[in-house]
Amino acid sequence: MNNMYISPDYEVIRNMSRCITCRVCERQCANEVHSFDPDGNVMISDESKCVNCKRCVSLCPTHALKIVKNEDTLRENANWQDATIKEIYKQANSGGVLLSSMGNPKPLPVYWDKILINASQVTNPPIDPLREPMETRVFLGKKPDHIERDENGKIKTDLAPQLELSVPIMFSAMSYGSISYNAHKSLATAAKELGIYYNTGEGGLHEDFYVYGENTIVQVASGRFGVHEDYLNAGAAIEIKMGQGAKPGIGGHLPGAKIVGDVSKTRMIPEGSDAISPAPHHDIYSIEDLRQLVFSLKEASQYKKPVIVKVAAVHNIAAIASGIARSGADIIAIDGFRGGTGAAPTRIRDNVGIPIELALASVDQRLREEGIRNNVSLVVGGSIRSAADVVKAIALGADACYIATAAVLALGCHLCRTCQTGKCNWGIATQRPELVKRLNPEIGSQRLVNLITAWKHEIKELMGGMGINSIEALRGNRLMLRGVGLTGKELEILGISHAGE
Repeated sequence: MNNMYISPDYEVIRNMSRCITCRVCERQCANEVHSFDPDGNVMISDESKCVNCKRCVSLCPTHALKIVKNEDTLRENANWQDATIKEIYKQANSGGVLLSSMGNPKPLPVYWDKILINASQVTNPPIDPLREPMETRVFLGKKPDHIERDENGKIKTDLAPQLELSVPIMFSAMSYGSISYNAHKSLATAAKELGIYYNTGEGGLHEDFYVYGENTIVQVASGRFGVHEDYLNAGAAIEIKMGQGAKPGIGGHLPGAKIVGDVSKTRMIPEGSDAISPAPHHDIYSIEDLRQLVFSLKEASQYKKPVIVKVAAVHNIAAIASGIARSGADIIAIDGFRGGTGAAPTRIRDNVGIPIELALASVDQRLREEGIRNNVSLVVGGSIRSAADVVKAIALGADACYIATAAVLALGCHLCRTCQTGKCNWGIATQRPELVKRLNPEIGSQRLVNLITAWKHEIKELMGGMGINSIEALRGNRLMLRGVGLTGKELEILGISHAGE
């Protein structure tokens, strides 16, 4: 048998007494699951194509549809699980590498959920954020180690270039091409309204979005797509992407099917050609090489913008970060193994890298021990899911957090994990015009503003409960964290005490 039958992951349950054959489901499904049978005058479903994006369920006017997990699984086996066997069948059929999108779905430890926040009671009373000032602003960039005064005794206030954020959250890198024009516009306009930043990703910056430059971080990846002098000077900061959490050690790949129209123009490559960023930067094989690129970018932008270096969280991340902190970079961005992506080899996504919680704690501790913590700011990402995660990250030593999956969820993403196909039914991870228009950028940006505004309120309440009134006082304050269900080694790496101590 050339093609082993694989049972579909989902079943489409259609209540025929409710279905009015309006064909909305057919028109709305980019995966062609639904179709109309004129002979029987009924709607039928090809369940093998269903990705459980819930578009049809959401828009069915009579609520006739339901998507359920298919219970027709292979014989139960703790070692050879159903998903594992199906992956082997797929590779035996195709001979290809399995691709996946979004973050690691495996049931590995989520350390955020094993860390609790301490609260103040009597001796150090809490602060009411509704009646007392709470400072959520942060400044990212190199800081002086001590106060300096001029000959008149006045404090010198000249600093290296800084990014000012109204709240310690930024929208992480998602390239134009991997996500749609309307998704990028939503991020850009929301960042401007919120007083934070969004990241272009490695796909360049569409000419329409140069007006948002003051709230834009432009990225330089190994493929150098869309990189030119005007691009470098358009943003408020420049980020060198060395790696990302979803696929450490490998480069980027945007299929040629997505390289169309303005995506091709923005990336400065021919339509239909695959955009492949090699795993290494071919001019960077040491910290000295990285330093050369950092200062080349500073020179190109007249030393007016901070330079960020983004790396994936891997086992020797503390030593890597120490080198980056000495390279002249102003900010280090660290991406954990649960980071989302438009496309990654499944084996890489699910098996390479380490949790951002452990990486952050070890980096912050190493930089403090070496006396160079003020050389750089730390930004972390890789499944920051809530305001509580943000607070815990800052208490572990971060200056700010990157969010991406949470942002696209706010835009309407249903985590159906098929971004690599370009058939996003919600208009986010697609370049098909009929799908792109499904995301209204005005509504999208407002939803992002609402999300970050809500998180800002929660951050204030959490800090108030700790008796802390500023992000700066929270940063690296591990005394305010306690672990539950963690081993002694895990507590040691995190630098926190167990609950009850």
